[in-house]
Amino acid sequence: MQSFKSLGLSAPLLQAIEQLGFTDPTEIQQKAIPALLEQETDMVALAQTGTGKTAAFGFPLLQKIQPQERKVQGLIIAPTRELCLQITQELKKYASELNRVSVVAVYGGASIREQADQIKRGAHIVVATPGRLIDLIERRMLSIDAIDYCVLDEADEMLNMGFYQDIKSILSHTPNTKQTWLFSATMPKEVAQIAKEFMRKPIEITVGSKNEGTNSVSHFYFQVTSRTRYQVLKRLVDSDPELFAVVFCRTKIETQKIAERLIEDGYNAGALHGDLSQNQRDLVMAGFRKRQLQILIATDVAARGIDVDDITHVIHYQMPDDPETYNHRSGRTGRAGKTGYSYCLTTSSDRQKVSAFQKRLKQPFAEGNVPSVEEIIQNQLQKHAQKLAEIEVHEQLDSYLPELQKSLKKLTKEELIKKVFSEVFNRLQKYYQNSSGRISPASEDSFSKGKSFQNEVRFFINLGERDGFDWRSLKDFLREELSLEKDDLFKVDVLKNFSFFNVDSAMSERVLGLLPGKPFGSHKINVEVTQDSGRNKKQKSGRKGTKTSRNFSHPSKKSRSKKPRKGFY
Repeated sequence: MQSFKSLGLSAPLLQAIEQLGFTDPTEIQQKAIPALLEQETDMVALAQTGTGKTAAFGFPLLQKIQPQERKVQGLIIAPTRELCLQITQELKKYASELNRVSVVAVYGGASIREQADQIKRGAHIVVATPGRLIDLIERRMLSIDAIDYCVLDEADEMLNMGFYQDIKSILSHTPNTKQTWLFSATMPKEVAQIAKEFMRKPIEITVGSKNEGTNSVSHFYFQVTSRTRYQVLKRLVDSDPELFAVVFCRTKIETQKIAERLIEDGYNAGALHGDLSQNQRDLVMAGFRKRQLQILIATDVAARGIDVDDITHVIHYQMPDDPETYNHRSGRTGRAGKTGYSYCLTTSSDRQKVSAFQKRLKQPFAEGNVPSVEEIIQNQLQKHAQKLAEIEVHEQLDSYLPELQKSLKKLTKEELIKKVFSEVFNRLQKYYQNSSGRISPASEDSFSKGKSFQNEVRFFINLGERDGFDWRSLKDFLREELSLEKDDLFKVDVLKNFSFFNVDSAMSERVLGLLPGKPFGSHKINVEVTQDSGRNKKQKSGRKGTKTSRNFSHPSKKSRSKKPRKGFY
């Protein structure tokens, strides 16, 4: 194991490292710092979130800055305000023993005039979000045409958020002579394109494997339905008294709704999404960092750049669409050598995602059992016992013991223990009085056994490929027309002239009440209940069941014999 002293850092930086309490450099720091100090080179560094990338580029950048030159020498671009501020704060700590090195953060949601004034007073390093940086450049409040170093931090997140054209525009304002250091957790094609277009023979450093998840995080999936998802979330939270988690949702509305439900149910939770004001976001993050909030419910965009120590769990309330997003979510836990857990609440429609993510990230996903009420109570009582055992007893209590012993002398040891734990037990028993045993996925497919839904209805609809649909677009169309949640509609099979889809039996009346007779193009929509069994079998020519329209037009034999289109639903 190398030490920081062996990496070639200057005495002031080593002094700051000692004051910060850093002991051993991480792998990315061991590889990146000497390379950047010894060579004038571009670099692509791939390492998971939480492995110490800020110090890996921060220390070399600070050592190369010339304080006597009152100009912007280094530019660091980060995807979010939170990460921008975090990097700035870290660099200021690293530079505590350096003379007159100025680091300025520029980001949206704050006064652009004040930020411009800070730069004008003499900034050596500017840490910026793409949008605010472009504003400053276009208003001629900041010039980056003479910088020596440009750092793209969390490049994959930045490009995934839609900043590709912004980054290209920003880099076009920088000199060709600069050094560019790109730090990323994964290497999607957009990141590779930036490296190819704007970097000159960069050296590449990889910690672990490209696009591979960290080994410090254990991955589990829990089968749920749209009806049991929230209850499963609560049981997972209740089962671990030490849980300190980020819960990811796909939309701002869902994020706010889940946070409000948790708060109403007595949990210390908060929401983080794009509809919050900057002051609200700051208050939520401050509460989470201080652990006044146990659970942070967040969207992917709002959570980018969050760096909070000791997050024990990441819970995917809804699964993301791509492995890179999943990897970034999961990277919020299991940091700095600590272990973490990534819990996925999955429906049958997520089956192929789980399989694809395992393969892409080279990480096993184990099927988890939703904790029973008995297991939750056992865990909570055990934690309460542990807290009691760790309570420091003050010696002045001894003077009160004789009277206390008189009051309790009729109680046996067992009775006393029961009374001590009854408060916790009674609260949990009352809370779960309408629940018993385990929550079963019931109507959900089994990942391993492929069981079919027990309470589902399969429908025929006279829309297909000829109407411009594939399985995905038809599913989106039907969900919008019927106001269904993602998991309420499944097994969508699209053929040339017609299609099939399934809904839970409770949704059947909605389908039959809203779709038949509805105009679509030059014809009207017709829907029938069918007894066709769905996936993995040829579609049968006969469709038994109750018809909902008299003017139904039967498809051709050729179309009826065609196999359904494959795809996850």
